[in-house]
Amino acid sequence: MEERVQKIMARAGIGSRRACEKIIEQGLVTVNGQRVTLGMKADAQKDRIEVKGERIRAAEPLVYIALNKPSGVISAAKSPDPRPTVLDLVDHPGRLYPVGRLDIESEGLILLTNDGALAQHLTHPRYGHEKEYTVLVAQRPDEKQLTAWRNGVVLEDGYRTKPVKVRITGTKGKGAWLKVILKEGRKRQIREMGRLTGLPIVKITRVRIGSLRLGDLKHRRWRHLTPEEIAELKK
Repeated sequence: MEERVQKIMARAGIGSRRACEKIIEQGLVTVNGQRVTLGMKADAQKDRIEVKGERIRAAEPLVYIALNKPSGVISAAKSPDPRPTVLDLVDHPGRLYPVGRLDIESEGLILLTNDGALAQHLTHPRYGHEKEYTVLVAQRPDEKQLTAWRNGVVLEDGYRTKPVKVRITGTKGKGAWLKVILKEGRKRQIREMGRLTGLPIVKITRVRIGSLRLGDLKHRRWRHLTPEEIAELKK
């Protein structure tokens, strides 16, 4: 059966559908030796589809894994950095990609999958999927600082963050634990919001992506999602 080439690529684990479209636009995809343009269709069972000169494999069974990333591990499939990546912690054959990255100092829930369509659905800003974090700040915030987070903080590049749900859940010495819920995921966003509002960040742990929760999964451990969890994420 013929399908749009970017859909075949996404299902084969090349990336999200939008990422696959960009690869096609760069002229890096061929079908039976013919350069592909957006909108072209192919039959994954009959046609020879190549990306950057490498034939893509038939679609693998879809895999969904939850990992509790520790600090010091990179949230990427590959990295020139010698430190370990999240894939180094997961004993699973085949191609997987992290959904919803965490900076190297942060820890907590990472979703690993080869389902490009779900990856796009969970990360595209227009869908507004919530991501929940437990955050330790070095000092107890006042109401003005919390209000700044809730209304949006103007970053150094001029971008104003979307409103954040935040509340104090406990104290630790001179600091405080916060529950933070975002609907976007700009690079090091929580750390930057803390720095710009005078709340140095001590620790960040992500505990939820959409409907998927970290639960009692221990550091460096991983597990396959249940069918119910997968169905809930795909809603």
